[in-house]
Amino acid sequence: MIAPSDPLLRVLGLSVQAVDRRGNASLIVDDVSYDLQRGEVLGLIGESGAGKSTVGLAALGFARRGCELVRGSEFFHGRDIRQMPATERRQLRGAKIAYIAQSAAAAFNPAKTLMEQVIETVAFHGLMPVDQAQMDAIALFDALGLPHPQSFGNAYPHQVSGGQLQRAMAAMAMMANPDILIFDEPTTALDVTTQVEVLAAFRNLIRQKHTAALYVSHDLAVVAQIADHIMVLRHGKVVESGTAARILQSPQQDYTRRLVRERASPTEFRKQPDAAPPVLTITRMDANYTKASRTLRDINLTIGMGETFAIVGESGSGKSTLARAITGLLPRATGDIAFLGETLPPRLAQRSKRQLQMLQMVTQMPDTALNPHQSVLDVIGRPMAFYFNHSPAIVRARAIELLAQMDLPESFLHRRTGELSGGQKQRVCIARALAAEPKLIICDEVTSALDPLIGEEIMQLLQRLQQTTGIAYIFITHDLGIVRRMAHKVAVMLKGEIITQGTIAQIFSPPFHPYTEKLLTSVPQMRADWLDDVLANRVTSQLQTP
Repeated sequence: MIAPSDPLLRVLGLSVQAVDRRGNASLIVDDVSYDLQRGEVLGLIGESGAGKSTVGLAALGFARRGCELVRGSEFFHGRDIRQMPATERRQLRGAKIAYIAQSAAAAFNPAKTLMEQVIETVAFHGLMPVDQAQMDAIALFDALGLPHPQSFGNAYPHQVSGGQLQRAMAAMAMMANPDILIFDEPTTALDVTTQVEVLAAFRNLIRQKHTAALYVSHDLAVVAQIADHIMVLRHGKVVESGTAARILQSPQQDYTRRLVRERASPTEFRKQPDAAPPVLTITRMDANYTKASRTLRDINLTIGMGETFAIVGESGSGKSTLARAITGLLPRATGDIAFLGETLPPRLAQRSKRQLQMLQMVTQMPDTALNPHQSVLDVIGRPMAFYFNHSPAIVRARAIELLAQMDLPESFLHRRTGELSGGQKQRVCIARALAAEPKLIICDEVTSALDPLIGEEIMQLLQRLQQTTGIAYIFITHDLGIVRRMAHKVAVMLKGEIITQGTIAQIFSPPFHPYTEKLLTSVPQMRADWLDDVLANRVTSQLQTP
């Protein structure tokens, strides 16, 4: 921690309002102030819609579509960013203040290679020759633990995993050696083992380059590993702030205390449901993106009615690819998938309207799953109109009911999805899937964009629906705490294969499979020195391995 001096960034009385299509205005950030010193990391914590990302973007003098900076000042090196000419602000963004977005998939151009996009900022600002930029990019790929750093940049965004794409975005932001980095949920898409490595890489790069950072997240345990100070936001206001150690050890506000308690592991696992007919059976399935390799190998699973089956594994292990094979987005190469007693055609386009209705999916990245120009009513109402031909009045009433279940107000019906926070978008995606009244929902990291308390409420809602309707879930997640609380059974994937599966009690009780043990020890804990201990233990294990 450096000695106090004139802050690198000073924000005073920041207030931001959102305006919907009907002209209704609401304050989403209210009178937020903070100082950021060079070399300091400030963590912004809060529930979905609390204003965290909005505060982060305001450091660039920017507000997303439908929002407006109405009061306050942001001083960078003593100059008010909002008073700068537009051309000067553009020169500032990316070069001096860089932003790492929450959804990497929505931020990359699918028609350009990763290398082209990673070096684009320094090329735009004319900061270095292309050859030098490519060498620096490769060094950052290596520092961030990306595979085959020399050739990684030749890939296109859709050819790498979500976690790898998020790290590529971090490399892009760091290329110009900015004074301030704004991390907006940068580890949301990462599994717990990769998250440890990426957090360590972020922290080391910040220390080496003496960069200041805003770290936006809903995960207090993660933020505590990298932040010097933490500011807790709720409903757009600062409810508590202090050093990371003080926030964890003696939180003053009830909301903060609830966040600290959230990491506690459940003492009991969910009771296994009574024997029921299978809703989905996968037999000896292989799937691949290219003819030269098998992405999934010999997958065998059976999911019963009313059952939650969790799929866990590190980034790139094949979890989301498995979901794509089940839904027909990636046609399987061999094997069979039986759904409700019928063989599912390999391709989505070959499936009947009833099969499409009964099998729904909520994807990992809501930004790419929603049209930002459509209203929430359009999004949630489409399945009801398509599958059931409901009247507009019935669609509206049911949409209001689903929004209430997702803890979203009726006023959101007429807001564009592009005006919502990441967590709010994800809840709209869940509501859309439920609107089809399916028998099986594939939930691909559905709570990763939600703060822990809202995520817990959504899980409880899904469990209540399961108990009353008998719906089954495939829960793809990297959060083992969710698996313990939500699932009846779990399969652990590694490099496209299922290496172990069974009931939660079987998989999460010793003796552990070595890879399962690595996953369990990588779950962040509510103490500021947890990351240091994990890294030290990994070094010790490597030294002891013959």
